Amino acid sequence: MHAVLAALALAFCGAAGAAQADPARDDEATGYRFQIVTGDDSEVTRRIAEDLYKRLVPTFAAFRTELGQRRRMLYVAIGPAALRDAVARRCDCVVISAFTSSQVWRVLTAKAPASRAGLLTAVYAEPAPADQLRLAALLYGRPVRVGAVLGRDTAFLAPALASDVDIQPFVPGDDINHALNRMTRAEVLLALPDGDVYNPENVRNILLSTYRRKQGVIGFSADMVKVGALATTYSEIEDINTQVAEIAAAFVVTGELPPPQFPRYFRTLVNEGVARSLDVRVTDGARRFAHLPVRLPAPAPAIARVPARVAPVPAPAAPKP
Repeated sequence: MHAVLAALALAFCGAAGAAQADPARDDEATGYRFQIVTGDDSEVTRRIAEDLYKRLVPTFAAFRTELGQRRRMLYVAIGPAALRDAVARRCDCVVISAFTSSQVWRVLTAKAPASRAGLLTAVYAEPAPADQLRLAALLYGRPVRVGAVLGRDTAFLAPALASDVDIQPFVPGDDINHALNRMTRAEVLLALPDGDVYNPENVRNILLSTYRRKQGVIGFSADMVKVGALATTYSEIEDINTQVAEIAAAFVVTGELPPPQFPRYFRTLVNEGVARSLDVRVTDGARRFAHLPVRLPAPAPAIARVPARVAPVPAPAAPKP
């Protein structure tokens, strides 16, 4: 679980802190079939890269570029700094981003040349809103009235929410209490990762305010559940890596990348103490709400056949105050 939390911290880092990449053409990548790009050399990042490498090897061991896809190289970018580096490279390549939140992904890819359209995709770090809404209904045992506060960076998620979700807009400088007060009918607050709304100054206030109103909070990370949110769905490192490997395998076959997507595989974490305080009777069905990848036998080692590599980029600079 500690590794998952560290991976989430990496994923939600703001784009402003990402490392600057050299936009020079990446000629040295010629001949490689896939490359894992990392933004740091931490223990968690190494664990992600090593697990992902093992999952990609079986697909690319049999991949012949001269008979395969037009794009010679597939980059997997772990975290925001690595994504910025991969997007900046001028190369005959495609990019799959992982462990980066949806809003940071949008910021970092917004200025990509039009020629890169269809060559960039992602498995977002945060839970799928649809899964979170389903979890809320399971926790309460019935359809539940849900509210959400969306800032500028998460307004694009509105279409992914159910039509009956009470959406309150929020811009920097707004009073978060005013936004919460407008959701008088909501029984649950669906939290979506937005630095303007859920920052260190606001999170404690939000959790206290909703607790007093007997409103459960469906958080966007296990950390939020630990500090007072009611529950969340979350994905382990292996869950995200499985989905990335599936996307890569499909690319080898079809030559196409799907649109960016939320995690397909997840588990559920419930704060039992908060549930009791809110008079929410948590069932085993809610606790076991999950979609887990099928566990396949480990493939035979084929590392020597695949000239892939893990390439770190400089660690992100600290954001300016």
